[in-house]
Amino acid sequence: MNYRESHLEQVDRWALFVRNNPLTWKKIHTEFINALFHKNEKMIQKILQTPNGKEKIIELYNIKNIKGYSWLK
Repeated sequence: MNYRESHLEQVDRWALFVRNNPLTWKKIHTEFINALFHKNEKMIQKILQTPNGKEKIIELYNIKNIKGYSWLK
Protein backbone atom coordinates (compact mmCIF):
# COMPACT_ATOMS: atom_id res chain seq x y z
CA MET A 1 0.00 0.00 0.00
CA ASN A 2 1.41 3.38 -0.94
CA TYR A 3 1.03 6.67 0.88
CA ARG A 4 -1.84 7.87 -1.30
CA GLU A 5 -3.92 4.74 -0.67
CA SER A 6 -3.23 4.93 3.05
CA HIS A 7 -4.26 8.59 3.11
CA LEU A 8 -7.49 7.86 1.24
CA GLU A 9 -8.32 5.10 3.73
CA GLN A 10 -7.84 7.55 6.59
CA VAL A 11 -10.09 10.09 4.86
CA ASP A 12 -12.74 7.41 4.33
CA ARG A 13 -12.55 6.36 8.01
CA TRP A 14 -12.89 9.98 9.16
CA ALA A 15 -15.85 10.60 6.83
CA LEU A 16 -17.54 7.48 8.19
CA PHE A 17 -16.85 8.61 11.76
CA VAL A 18 -18.33 12.06 11.04
CA ARG A 19 -21.42 10.52 9.46
CA ASN A 20 -21.94 8.12 12.37
CA ASN A 21 -21.19 10.66 15.12
CA PRO A 22 -22.89 13.91 14.10
CA LEU A 23 -22.98 15.26 17.67
CA THR A 24 -19.43 14.44 18.79
CA TRP A 25 -17.08 14.76 15.81
CA LYS A 26 -16.81 18.57 15.96
CA LYS A 27 -15.48 18.56 19.54
CA ILE A 28 -12.86 15.94 18.66
CA HIS A 29 -11.86 17.83 15.52
CA THR A 30 -11.61 21.15 17.38
CA GLU A 31 -9.44 19.60 20.10
CA PHE A 32 -7.14 18.13 17.44
CA ILE A 33 -6.76 21.43 15.58
CA ASN A 34 -6.20 23.37 18.82
CA ALA A 35 -3.51 20.86 19.84
CA LEU A 36 -1.72 21.46 16.52
CA PHE A 37 -1.73 25.23 17.09
CA HIS A 38 -0.56 24.78 20.67
CA LYS A 39 2.30 22.50 19.62
CA ASN A 40 3.32 24.99 16.93
CA GLU A 41 3.36 27.86 19.45
CA LYS A 42 5.50 25.80 21.84
CA MET A 43 7.95 24.94 19.05
CA ILE A 44 8.23 28.59 18.00
CA GLN A 45 8.98 29.59 21.60
CA LYS A 46 11.61 26.86 21.82
CA ILE A 47 13.26 27.98 18.57
CA LEU A 48 13.21 31.63 19.70
CA GLN A 49 15.31 30.63 22.72
CA THR A 50 18.09 29.21 20.52
CA PRO A 51 20.93 31.27 19.06
CA ASN A 52 19.62 33.18 16.03
CA GLY A 53 16.16 31.80 16.79
CA LYS A 54 14.36 34.90 15.59
CA GLU A 55 16.19 34.76 12.25
CA LYS A 56 15.41 31.04 11.92
CA ILE A 57 11.68 31.67 12.40
CA ILE A 58 11.71 34.56 9.93
CA GLU A 59 13.40 32.37 7.33
CA LEU A 60 11.29 29.27 8.07
CA TYR A 61 7.99 31.12 7.66
CA ASN A 62 9.33 33.50 5.00
CA ILE A 63 8.14 36.46 7.08
CA LYS A 64 8.40 39.78 5.25
CA ASN A 65 6.41 42.04 7.61
CA ILE A 66 8.30 41.68 10.90
CA LYS A 67 6.34 44.62 12.35
CA GLY A 68 3.20 42.48 12.06
CA TYR A 69 4.54 40.05 14.66
CA SER A 70 4.90 41.61 18.10
CA TRP A 71 6.95 38.64 19.34
CA LEU A 72 9.55 39.19 16.59
CA LYS A 73 10.28 42.82 17.52
